[in-house]
Amino acid sequence: MTDGTSWEPLRRELDRWQAAGRLARFWLRDDDAVEPTPDLERLLALTGESGIPLTLAVIPALTGEGLAARLTKETGVSVAVHGWSHINHAGPERKKQELGNERSADVVLGELGEGFRLLQRLHPAGFLPVLVPPWNRIDAALIPALPGLGFRALSIYGRAKEGSPIPLLNTHVDMIDWHGTRGGRSEEELVAELRDRFAGSDEPIGVLAHHLVHDAAAWKFLSALFALTSRHPAVLWSPAGALLDH
Repeated sequence: MTDGTSWEPLRRELDRWQAAGRLARFWLRDDDAVEPTPDLERLLALTGESGIPLTLAVIPALTGEGLAARLTKETGVSVAVHGWSHINHAGPERKKQELGNERSADVVLGELGEGFRLLQRLHPAGFLPVLVPPWNRIDAALIPALPGLGFRALSIYGRAKEGSPIPLLNTHVDMIDWHGTRGGRSEEELVAELRDRFAGSDEPIGVLAHHLVHDAAAWKFLSALFALTSRHPAVLWSPAGALLDH
């Protein structure tokens, strides 16, 4: 699935890393899981067949025993805390945000603590103490309190900035065209972003998926990405938990 010329820039970059004896670390985050669905089954099958570790950002208020029972059958899947209810509390003129300053910090942090404990109970083997804010946004004033709730890292979008009061495990390449088709972005554009992520940083490259809105283009891209990288000697797909220890 990666025979087309659109994948050549990434293939050449990985070959350069191999020649230099370097290893590129990748990790996969998929947002908004709440229950077993055909799309989730497709994602689990794809990652399982390719040997790709998967982190599901699960919405605590909307999930339950159904997803927990399904994931007990999976060994390569971890579960992170995707806010509380994925409800937008920002005003109409602001970007969507659940974890903003529209409500008191005590209320927001109380919900996050409840979500942490719930997912820890539902997924004892796969629970990952990482907060994934809905829409990748969180009020900066809340971040220093996250370790006190048990969180070991925060996962948002973009290159990690220095000086964070909690380690950052970010994603960098979002497969979905949220402001256009709301389906998969073009293969050429995504490959270019992946290639550019190699420049000037050894930060693990986070690929961001949303299985519930994947169209044919998104599934095709993910399959082709796994086919190329899972067999390339310059690539290591890491479980998110392993990246917290580095």
